[in-house]
Amino acid sequence: MESKRQIGKGLLVVGLLLICCLTIVDSVWAQPLPKITLEFTKEAGKDNSSLAIQILFLITILTLAPAIVIMTTSFTRIIIVFHFLRQALGTQQTPANQIIVGLSLFLTFFIMQPVLSEINEKSVQPYLADQISQEVALNSALMPIRQFMLKQVREKDLMLFVKLAKVERPKTPEDLQTYILIPAFIISELRIAFQLGFVIYMPLLLIDLLVGVILMSMGMMMLPPVMISMPFKILLFVLVDGWYLVVESVVAGF
Repeated sequence: MESKRQIGKGLLVVGLLLICCLTIVDSVWAQPLPKITLEFTKEAGKDNSSLAIQILFLITILTLAPAIVIMTTSFTRIIIVFHFLRQALGTQQTPANQIIVGLSLFLTFFIMQPVLSEINEKSVQPYLADQISQEVALNSALMPIRQFMLKQVREKDLMLFVKLAKVERPKTPEDLQTYILIPAFIISELRIAFQLGFVIYMPLLLIDLLVGVILMSMGMMMLPPVMISMPFKILLFVLVDGWYLVVESVVAGF
């Protein structure tokens, strides 16, 4: 009987909470909602359709901003190397994805600081001071990024996309179209990231093989070697100051 009374009290409390929530929701919906409108009008015979196109273009750029930041900077190489490192250590979700992404972003800002400073000096500040037009500002901001990508990309990758685009071979780097440079830069970054991942993986993989051979020789074939080798891999990584070496190798590559 006591348990039935407790259940009945619990149901009564839940019912009262639901009634309160419904009352609050009903009072909120009873209030008139604010209305936001966007209207383009003609002034003195001018057509403002170009303004609408500019706003649409700006919204599209803001939507694609994360992809632009990831694919045209050093972020791709850094985060792939860190994921290889975590897999090689066998620590599953340690460090967490948030930590890896955060560290990759800060290292990206550190590496791209000269490029960002040049963009700010030659493009952003003159445009805010009304010294240059919007088109000139965009071209000035694009040049430092192109120079950064050209320093990292392989000529072989550039020629691949020039061939696939069926365009003439550019005589100078300035003649190279940006839509050809960006994918060539991405696959170059992937190649270097996988090379660094292989270099990181091999010493730690040797520890796994050594532990597996020892366990098989002892007849402990049912015991996963990863459970035994992981502490030794972490110990080796700490003794050689692994984070220092990995970050130094990645940053020095740029």
